[in-house]
Amino acid sequence: MSTAFARIFPACRPIVGMIALPPLVGRAGVEAPDEIVARALSDLETLEQGGVDGVCLENDYDRPSQLTASPEVVACFTLVAQRVTRRAKVPVGLQVLPHDWRASLAIARRTGARFVRLDQFVDRVRIAAGVVEPEPEAVIAYREHIGAGDVALLADIQVKHSELLEPGKSIGTSARQAMAGGADAIIVTGRVTGEPPSLADLEAARAAAGDFPVLVGSGVTPDNARELLRLADGAIVGTALRESAAAEARVVLSRVRRLVAVVESLAGGWEHRH
Repeated sequence: MSTAFARIFPACRPIVGMIALPPLVGRAGVEAPDEIVARALSDLETLEQGGVDGVCLENDYDRPSQLTASPEVVACFTLVAQRVTRRAKVPVGLQVLPHDWRASLAIARRTGARFVRLDQFVDRVRIAAGVVEPEPEAVIAYREHIGAGDVALLADIQVKHSELLEPGKSIGTSARQAMAGGADAIIVTGRVTGEPPSLADLEAARAAAGDFPVLVGSGVTPDNARELLRLADGAIVGTALRESAAAEARVVLSRVRRLVAVVESLAGGWEHRH
């Protein structure tokens, strides 16, 4: 059981909606910071109107992909996160690039965000920006060092858009390592954005996790929510709630409401594990 996750998300099978930021300052084709803030607040309002249980900010559209964010990107992300957390009626989380956990935790500490998503935590992988070595002890130590002990860690295992560099490592092993390493929930994804995880991977993660929170991190739709969420404790949803996967695409209220309605209609038949 993860008390941190349950404290942030007391609802059964919470849905966390992604707020995808456009490219931030210092990148080609960027918008002015005030325009980025306005877009984020608009998507926040749409997600809240649709009934989500939380939101998560990300800046995956910053290209070329890097392991750490530049200072100007961190500054802009912090500004957006401040404005979103002040306005939000639901818990706010964030993720700076796929791997910059130091920036993610520092911004969360500064802005009052309740959780961070960590694409890499216990798996040695190759991503577009390079090889990532697992360092869960460093993550936990840094979180404590900056006084962010109340910021929950939602950790992906064998995450999408990555090549696992540990031959033969099972997803169940990754789940157990993440729990032992200090994660507050584990996340299972498909291979790419918008693709759901395989039922085999979800079942293996669920078996390894017991009553520890397992989230679906990609590919949840109204059509597959029943099948996926019978094995999971919630979902982080982005693509299915937006006009498209393009950087300029916005969250669509009807899509949010449809997914939330499906999940709520199924809630009575689900076990509340956390």
